[in-house]
Amino acid sequence: MQPRTSPPGVVFGTGAYLIWGLFPAFFGLLAFASAVEVVAQRIIWTLVVVVLVLLLSGRLREMRAIDARTWRLAAVASAAISINWGVYVFGVISGNVVECALGYFINPLVTVAFGVVFFRERLSRAQWAALSLGALAVVVLTVDYGRPPVIALVLACSFATYGLVKKVIRLDALRGIAAEGMVAAPFALAFVIVLLATGRSEFTSSPAHFGLMMATGPVTLIPLLLFAVAARRVPLSTMGILQYLTPALQMAWGVAVMHEPMPPSRWIGFALIWTALAVFTTDALRRAHRNRHPAPQPAESLDA
Repeated sequence: MQPRTSPPGVVFGTGAYLIWGLFPAFFGLLAFASAVEVVAQRIIWTLVVVVLVLLLSGRLREMRAIDARTWRLAAVASAAISINWGVYVFGVISGNVVECALGYFINPLVTVAFGVVFFRERLSRAQWAALSLGALAVVVLTVDYGRPPVIALVLACSFATYGLVKKVIRLDALRGIAAEGMVAAPFALAFVIVLLATGRSEFTSSPAHFGLMMATGPVTLIPLLLFAVAARRVPLSTMGILQYLTPALQMAWGVAVMHEPMPPSRWIGFALIWTALAVFTTDALRRAHRNRHPAPQPAESLDA
């Protein structure tokens, strides 16, 4: 009998990025509600699902061991991801899916810039070139839109901030999501109660709306768990390439399905971003290969 083998990590990673890439299709169905109500419901139902998972796996008691510093970091992460979710949902339901995709294309470059600002990281010439091309792309797109690409920039900066906190917080994926949800849930619940009390909530307006709002919990949690599994099994360089799958799918949805305008000037801006990402990714892959296969040191002379 052949031994059973588990799926390779890249399958989990691809699954996570595919689901995230299809988010415009799902969140477009929630256009009946405001972005703030969708985010509030998403916070609540994601917390419900993750607490249920922790309870069933016998890990809920582990939440008691979280110290004050970690709770403060969880609060920062919760604020960053809540802003990210809110702006993303607003972008989707307002017909700005392509600009949302732009935000996630820019995100790796913003993350590198944050490394320079907050961790005093030194960049290679290739990384500086990538950042310069990214900055030029933002200028071109600002001229194209007639305004700064605010949705894209907020998405990129808020997710980079979230990633920054996740880099230093000492919690695994499940407990991290639970802690972030517990911090935000009182505010989200209060907002939902106010909407219900004033008759402005879409949550109970129909069974379909009720079901879609509840579905935001598992829809949010499933790709996060797939990502967590992949991150432990897949080299960082591979994950870095896979991450571009999400904004590519989102952009395709915006152009092909939503028929959002893409004038030549906008294509030029995106081409600059893609060139920057190509330079950045090539440099990252070269560095990863060099770290895995360091050059042999010359043998010391016997006469020394």
